[in-house]
Amino acid sequence: MKNKIYNIIFCAIAGIVNAQVSMGGKLNVDGASTILDFNDATGNTNGIILPAVDDTTNAFNSMASANNGTFLFDKSNNRVRMYENNTWVNLTDEGVSSSIIPNTSDESGSKSGVIMGSETSDAKGILILEAADKALILPKIANPHLTVKSPYPGMLCYDTVGRAIAVYDGNVWSYWK
Repeated sequence: MKNKIYNIIFCAIAGIVNAQVSMGGKLNVDGASTILDFNDATGNTNGIILPAVDDTTNAFNSMASANNGTFLFDKSNNRVRMYENNTWVNLTDEGVSSSIIPNTSDESGSKSGVIMGSETSDAKGILILEAADKALILPKIANPHLTVKSPYPGMLCYDTVGRAIAVYDGNVWSYWK
């Protein structure tokens, strides 16, 4: 619990000062063009868990273009989806959402979430990365379909062996190159 509080405080401060952030015990950020970087140590099995929503219309800002690039797990159709060019794109086939446990933890911060890389954003989300010259480096996991023992629907990572983005939909892993 204490680590969670420290991470929230650290992310909030990092968002204000537009700094690069490393997570999961990683001491340095890879590259000058990185806004958020995760632990890439051998044996890592921790990925990003995308927000799971009941209704995608509630995940939107009223300005449609601000929603492009939104990733989420849509519980209404059990798919990982991305909003691109003002339409939803399914990134996985229909999965199984029965294993989704609602988040009951107390969250702190603004209603618009934590913004990193900019002081403001038109996007709506829990974690908003806004930078014209920096990117997110996904958590790196070797063979997530073999090494992640209890994947959670909406988990996202980079498979270092297959050299592909891996997403778990509650049923199967999907890979994109």
